[in-house]
Amino acid sequence: MRRLYNARVALVVSVICGAVALASGSAVAKSLVKATPPAASRNLPVVPGSQYLALGDSVTFGYMESTVAPAPDYHNAASFLGYPEQLGAELHLSVANAACSGETSSSLINPAAPSNGCENNPAHTNANYRTEFPLHVRYKGSQLAFALSYLHSHHDVRLVTLMIGANDFFVCQETTSDGCASRAEQNATASTVTKNIHTILSAIRNKAHYAGQIVIVNYYSLNYSSAAVNAQSLLINKVQDAAARPYHVKIADGYAAFRAASIHSGNDTCTAGLLTQLSGGGCGIHPSYAGQALLAQTVEKTITLA
Repeated sequence: MRRLYNARVALVVSVICGAVALASGSAVAKSLVKATPPAASRNLPVVPGSQYLALGDSVTFGYMESTVAPAPDYHNAASFLGYPEQLGAELHLSVANAACSGETSSSLINPAAPSNGCENNPAHTNANYRTEFPLHVRYKGSQLAFALSYLHSHHDVRLVTLMIGANDFFVCQETTSDGCASRAEQNATASTVTKNIHTILSAIRNKAHYAGQIVIVNYYSLNYSSAAVNAQSLLINKVQDAAARPYHVKIADGYAAFRAASIHSGNDTCTAGLLTQLSGGGCGIHPSYAGQALLAQTVEKTITLA
């Protein structure tokens, strides 16, 4: 995971044409989501004391880079306050944050599948987050398997959030000779994310029989003044949203929220204080506490409350 998040901002340029490629991949996406209709959503309101299941990658986990000052305590998961923890505290919810730093849409389903530092990494080293450090909740197997088990055993879950897909594109960038610059590679990655989100949400709706609120949380841009940087986030968000739409989901537009909050800072999320501040200067690519709070507020505005 730490390999992924060492401020690798340069990679976004390589995926700018992905926004164009998405159009050609949309037919594939549509064909993948034509399956058994999901259970109709009851849309029960989120109330104090209800349960909230959060799924995703390092943003959902609340990860911060090792060079943030003061340095984070990776051995104490409770020291990481992502948007699920902040939303839970605000609304008085019981939070189960199953996210893992470096999780891809594939490894969320199958922990043996390629991840970007959760269970394994493109360099095939032993330095993987889940083997070295605790998650917010302890479980064996995949994040999806935990989610289904949790939903079966907890009957007052009123909210499930999912934020996934960024690491799929990072893995593509790290494992291809051209840095995932080709339209074919980007289309293939987008199709994989689409298929996996379909699998995840279909299982939640049809296997766990969860009929409550599901929210897809959109990724932000690192710098809204850069079309190249924006293109990566827009591509991932479009893939997420299109794949999830048939499953009665709501969209928490983190992209728009960060953009609005950055307007008076030159459209720069770093200058706006929304990204982790590194001890050597500059920013990481994860949300700061303020950035996580903004994501929490965005989810809160999206959901139905009592």
